[in-house]
Amino acid sequence: MKIKSLVTGGLGFIGSNLVDLLVEEGHEVSVIDDLSTGYAEYAHPQVKYHTKDIRKYGEIEGLFEGMDYVFHLAALPRVEPSIINPMASDSINTQGSLNVFFAAKEAGVKKVIFSSSSSIYGDVPPKKVCEKLAPNPLSPYGLQKLFGEQYLELFHKLYGLDSVSLRYFNVYGNRQPLEGAYVPVVGIWFRQLEAGGLPTITGDGSNSRDFVNVKDVSRANLRAAITKTKGHAYFNIGSGTNNSLNGLCDLVSKGREYIEPRIEPKFTLADISKAKKILNWSPEIDVVDWIKENKPQ
Repeated sequence: MKIKSLVTGGLGFIGSNLVDLLVEEGHEVSVIDDLSTGYAEYAHPQVKYHTKDIRKYGEIEGLFEGMDYVFHLAALPRVEPSIINPMASDSINTQGSLNVFFAAKEAGVKKVIFSSSSSIYGDVPPKKVCEKLAPNPLSPYGLQKLFGEQYLELFHKLYGLDSVSLRYFNVYGNRQPLEGAYVPVVGIWFRQLEAGGLPTITGDGSNSRDFVNVKDVSRANLRAAITKTKGHAYFNIGSGTNNSLNGLCDLVSKGREYIEPRIEPKFTLADISKAKKILNWSPEIDVVDWIKENKPQ
């Protein structure tokens, strides 16, 4: 009998890559996506899609019945948009997540895998961040992701729902958005180069980021589902290395334009030893190699 998996946000950047992997692994996959940040062209022919809004519990509750795993990726992502409009991001990232978790509990799913974020840590010292570090979010987005984790912790205590939170660092790769408010920095540079402009860097470019490829993130989600964990477990998902924005920008352009700095951590670097040990997961794709192979010519 096939494993049945439900993916929220399965037409988005990370979600669509995960859907492809789950189908490849033999899962029977269903997707909830309202297409607010997803793309219909990413649809997989073997997957059933439901154009529903996770903020409306009555629309989604029946879609969880019979599911083994729920991968919750639907969100309004990124820090800056949440600062500009915290109400909009909260309605999806907090209330929407609560609806998903409760529907999963009511349907008796085996496990929820939640896409969290390294944004929960806030600004950290220039060293590897392990999961024991106390969260200190600097943005509504980081706080909303922390709320999601705390709800899952509580749902295990109250209802026995098992879950895993994956704290993504800077995700890039295949299908990264090039337009709109939710574009990761590598996507922004590619778009700017394709338009004949210069890549922009916030601040002086000395900020360092841990970049992890979306295919590695997808594998982490699969490992989190099939690995035996109890209660609410949580893991950093990064590359375990970092690069300065100036250094990465050198790979795509000799020129650049510096713009006003934003409220964001100056340094991110994941300690991924816990994910390696418990999930038997390690990243396989290097950001430098990927940019060299995929940058606009």
